[in-house]
Amino acid sequence: MIPDRAPLIAATARQNLMQLVQLRWIAAVGQLTTISVVEYGLEIDLPLLQMGGVLAVFMAVNGLSLLRLRWPNEVTNREIFIGLAFDALVLTALLYLSGGATNPFTCLFLLQVTLGAVLLEAWAVWAMVLVTALCFFGLTFAHLPLQLPHGGPDLLTLYVRGALVGFVLDAVLLVIFISRINANLRTLDAQLAALRQRALEEDHIVRMGLLASGAAHELGTPLATLDVILGDWRRMPKLAQDPELAEEVEEMRAEVARCKAIVTGVLISAGEARGEAAGAASLKAYLSDMFEDWKVRRAPPVAIYRDELDSDPVIVADSALRQAIHNLLDNAVEASPNAVWMDTRLADGQLLVRIRDLGRGFTEDMLAELGKPYQSTKGRLGSGLGLFLVVNVVRKLGGRVEARNREVGGAEVLISVPLSVLAVEEMT
Repeated sequence: MIPDRAPLIAATARQNLMQLVQLRWIAAVGQLTTISVVEYGLEIDLPLLQMGGVLAVFMAVNGLSLLRLRWPNEVTNREIFIGLAFDALVLTALLYLSGGATNPFTCLFLLQVTLGAVLLEAWAVWAMVLVTALCFFGLTFAHLPLQLPHGGPDLLTLYVRGALVGFVLDAVLLVIFISRINANLRTLDAQLAALRQRALEEDHIVRMGLLASGAAHELGTPLATLDVILGDWRRMPKLAQDPELAEEVEEMRAEVARCKAIVTGVLISAGEARGEAAGAASLKAYLSDMFEDWKVRRAPPVAIYRDELDSDPVIVADSALRQAIHNLLDNAVEASPNAVWMDTRLADGQLLVRIRDLGRGFTEDMLAELGKPYQSTKGRLGSGLGLFLVVNVVRKLGGRVEARNREVGGAEVLISVPLSVLAVEEMT
């Protein structure tokens, strides 16, 4: 199973556009500062009104880009290319008003090309090269010459000083922008790695489900045969006259019936996560009955359920969630045979189920790798799948599983599931 990269790539493109918007604000401040230094520090007359108009348009368009980021539409390669081309035209207009090709800040064209090489597809990068080259070429023929003050530095001296400032500005902006883009790419890589890991885990569950459903089909016939045989034994005069044997036969029949119920549940779940057997029930009754069924089956000395629900909506009696909670209770009673607690409550539209025990708790490795298969303290072959299945079942329901060790000893596992996914409307 290959994870879908498109949503992550779209999110990264949106982040890149945000970085470009922030870079423009920095560039606008730098341009205003440079114009002020040249006009008032070097006493070189500049067409301030025209240059101010260009910068006003530049900042207005950047403000519109901020509004664009609020739209849900995907940020496209063409959109970023148009934005960079617009930036190149703004730079061209400012250079036209301040000496043209003789202005040392023409080096900032390379900044536009570098940004394009990082952000754009191949065709758009070469288009960006063409746009900046044409802009530079045009400035060699058309521009307003600088009006140098009498007695001030000559044009060559100004050019060298400006080239130094332009280089520093170019380098600083590139470092800021490229560093942020690399951070976005690292985040994208980490998210893709997490998606791949999740896909592997889901594939593992699919294989386990196929094996389980196959085993359930195979077990159906021998279990039915055992049920018939035990029923015949029950009616045999010799066994009927021996109360002890008759009681053992009844216990065997009960265990066979339980096995048949488990097999039936596996087959229902294999066909559909929420099959026809999933009916509606009130939330309080669903959780209370679930706990009582488990309590009767495992019969620990102390098993306490505390209902802190402040409402009682009608929900789907989800068999997958039921099995997940039973798995956690089974793990708790194996770690703490004498006492297990479960409490439930609602908070912010989430159903919270907390299970506590007095066992040895989780190791640091298990807490760090929560939900990974074969992470267990039991030391048995094949152990460690219960929590793995719980995490994935809850994740499929849009929830999450958290675990920690209690300060007073033992472990605590918290399941959080959106109440909306259990609503009766989901059954239709």
